Amino acid sequence: MRLPNAGGRTWLKVLGGVVGLVLSLLLLSTAFFKWNLSGSGDLLTPRFPLDKFVRDLPGHLVWLVPFMLLQASLVPLRAVQWQATLRKHIPFKDRFQMVGIGVFVHNALPGKLGEVTRSFLLSRTHNIPFIRSLGSVGVCKLMEFACLMLLVALSFLGPFGETMAHFRTELHVALSLCIGLVALVVLLAHWAAPLGRWLHQRHTMPRVDSFLNHVGEGLGTARSFKGMAKVFFFSIFPVFASALAYGLALHGVHIPGGLFAGAVVLGAISLGQSLPGVPAGMGIYYFVTSWAARALGSHPEDAAAFATLTHLGTVISQVAVGAWCVHRSKLRIRDLRKGGRLANAAAHHVAHEAVEPAPP
Repeated sequence: MRLPNAGGRTWLKVLGGVVGLVLSLLLLSTAFFKWNLSGSGDLLTPRFPLDKFVRDLPGHLVWLVPFMLLQASLVPLRAVQWQATLRKHIPFKDRFQMVGIGVFVHNALPGKLGEVTRSFLLSRTHNIPFIRSLGSVGVCKLMEFACLMLLVALSFLGPFGETMAHFRTELHVALSLCIGLVALVVLLAHWAAPLGRWLHQRHTMPRVDSFLNHVGEGLGTARSFKGMAKVFFFSIFPVFASALAYGLALHGVHIPGGLFAGAVVLGAISLGQSLPGVPAGMGIYYFVTSWAARALGSHPEDAAAFATLTHLGTVISQVAVGAWCVHRSKLRIRDLRKGGRLANAAAHHVAHEAVEPAPP
């Protein structure tokens, strides 16, 4: 019975991979082609001559280089930000390496599990329970999202105020989501640990009470306004660096005032790729970035160049920094892949050790 089950799981994984690949290619193609689903005429129509597009790509290097440098700077900036959510002091060198390895996993390996990887590495190397480590990363990401939403709201005051007015409803939804997540994190920070202690006193559900205690400790920064404000302050720098990178790219593809719209594109990317494990992440990126550039007034050819080069620039710059961190930490790439030694250990932590009863 076990062999058929294993074979069934394998076929499901293969089917999921094929569906994800097809969906990603369909979404990616929208940057270069128009789909005609009305039934009349050609199914695919090029948005521009593809040979001219390829010849013109080198002309974009003037903005691609600073874009890559700004994207690479996210690793040290997030390493600085991370300490604001940790009670225990972790040397900057260690935080830098763990963030870099997480960035490498996020960009170079399937699954978008970079944040889980860096949480596990912190847990393993500094004797911090995994759920606490993951909670500290969660607060970082939440405050980055809050900073980004603030920048997007401010973009209504820029030169694209009238264009942004068309997305007022979407912005309201995103702001509501942000406020809801902040409220949830604050509630968990205040009440997860007391609820865990109450369950411990009743001697019921020992794994659940330990889990709640770890959650409360991991989100401990959110218990005070001062703690949240500190994390918010350090979150400004990576968000601004990334928004500036996309703003420079928009300016480079001939969008007047494009420097003010980087946060808009970054917000669209963040919402589009917010779920880990989605197999069509690259396709979503090309669809969102090319559509946003065209909506802001870019020529379709420039919009496709914007999507292509920002994707390649992000991957190359962050993978290069991440690969250096992997090399310095003496990890092997195969241990970071699904099924590798480190990946299996992380899965074991998530499934079992993170919710084991706390020691007396």
